[in-house]
Amino acid sequence: MPSTVQAVQAQKKQPEMKQPVMYQRWEELLFLHWEYDPMELQARLPTGLHLDTFEGKAYVGVVPFYMQRIRPRFLPTVPWVSNFLELNVRTYVIDDSGVPGVWFFSLDCNQPIAVRLARKFFFLPYQDAQMIAKRQDHVVQYAAKRYGEVHAASFAYAPNGPLKEANPGSLESFLVDRYWLFAHNTKTGDLYKGRVWHQPYMVGSALCSEWSHVPLAWNGLEVAGRPPDHIARAEDVAVRVYSVERLV
Repeated sequence: MPSTVQAVQAQKKQPEMKQPVMYQRWEELLFLHWEYDPMELQARLPTGLHLDTFEGKAYVGVVPFYMQRIRPRFLPTVPWVSNFLELNVRTYVIDDSGVPGVWFFSLDCNQPIAVRLARKFFFLPYQDAQMIAKRQDHVVQYAAKRYGEVHAASFAYAPNGPLKEANPGSLESFLVDRYWLFAHNTKTGDLYKGRVWHQPYMVGSALCSEWSHVPLAWNGLEVAGRPPDHIARAEDVAVRVYSVERLV
């Protein structure tokens, strides 16, 4: 079985597989990561997934960004449907065959249609949220509040120096170079994986004057208010999304 580093490097190549079902563009990506208790994270994973760690450490991430130009393969973009905001809470896993990918605890979104389609066709735990973001003088002001929750999350971030592709085997590569997602159909118990491909991220540091651990709390993940252990931003990417497949 190849190592996680070898598997990730192989996944960077454009897939030679059936056509994507959807095209997207991800913009203004901020990655905030906290070290977390590996045993607690593993206990929250479905059967068939194993926590992936870096030098023995586990991480949980909060990722706010803009979802732009979303469209199915055969349809054009629609202005009031194709552009919205998304905020993910995630960790990193390997399946029984050694494929590394992302496990989402939640995906908050301010586009109700997207929430329902993603739940139905990708089995992902999307949540409805009130969200707003603006860009001014290279600074992104981003806020989100999940429906039914008391507290809101706010972020303010800006570029801080050059961007480059993460070095293979580095922590940044471990955190951002992921080209498969895993999903769990809670009704049937089936586990799925789906390919998500884009050119390798160009990543670098970010000036993050405001950050929030509130999305972790929405998912019952507590970090006692401590600041992120790792902060990074990434250049915008064009994304191809493939249909999910059930794991045997």
